[in-house]
Amino acid sequence: MTGPIPFPEIDPVAIAIVVRWYALAFIAGLLAGWGYMVTLLRRPPETMTAQQVGDFFSWAIVGVIAGGRLGFVGFYQPDYFLANPLQILAVWNGGMSFHGGLLGVIVAIILYARRYNILVLTLGDLVAAAAPIGLFLGRLANFINGELYGRATDVPWAVVFPNGGDVGRHPSQLYEAGLEGLLLFAILFALARFARARHRPGLLTGVFLLGYGSARTFVEFFRQPDNYVGDGGFLLWGSTIGQWLSIPIAVAGLIFIVYALTHDRLDNTHVADKRGVAKPAR
Repeated sequence: MTGPIPFPEIDPVAIAIVVRWYALAFIAGLLAGWGYMVTLLRRPPETMTAQQVGDFFSWAIVGVIAGGRLGFVGFYQPDYFLANPLQILAVWNGGMSFHGGLLGVIVAIILYARRYNILVLTLGDLVAAAAPIGLFLGRLANFINGELYGRATDVPWAVVFPNGGDVGRHPSQLYEAGLEGLLLFAILFALARFARARHRPGLLTGVFLLGYGSARTFVEFFRQPDNYVGDGGFLLWGSTIGQWLSIPIAVAGLIFIVYALTHDRLDNTHVADKRGVAKPAR
């Protein structure tokens, strides 16, 4: 005679919805960015409507995902993906590039602005002012996930990451969250709120690009480089691919700042015409 039948191992939860921290940060960043852009538009110049901001985000999401993936493919592992082209679509395996995502958003800004007759730089300024929110949340998610950690160190605040061996490492994700996120947001907020920077189309865009490029270049000295690029992740003179991609961004930021400060301001009283075109003051 057989013994009692063991109770079947059935999970009491029939359907579980799993949301990764990075996905949660992405969604929260989009929502917070949308809300902040709408808040900025409550003060002149009203270069577009709140409805247009909401519509633009569908374009921005496509730009971030497509640009981020193609940037990773082209900047980090072109040989592998040329040999395995179908893997380009396997985004669930990871592999996104901020620099590629930035290019994707720039394309989305240009296409959307031209489609709805909005000044490209004024839309770019709104996006730039809100972007550090997403960067801050994204870097926090990187830290929680234990990914993109820093180089080995013996500083008192070193962290032993699950996938980083048994040595303490720089929490470089938090460095980036502080510099690219909190500090850059505070600078852009102050410029928009107290220095009327939005009346100088391209100024906030330039400050964002300069700030991000400079911060990322600096943090790369503490971040563990990607080992599938160069010699163990290092390129010429011990530099990293992140630095080579970020320095041109900082230079572009300087160019935008000079352009904004030497060209016409937006009129203080006129907000936007019926087509959403902000008019400059001569």
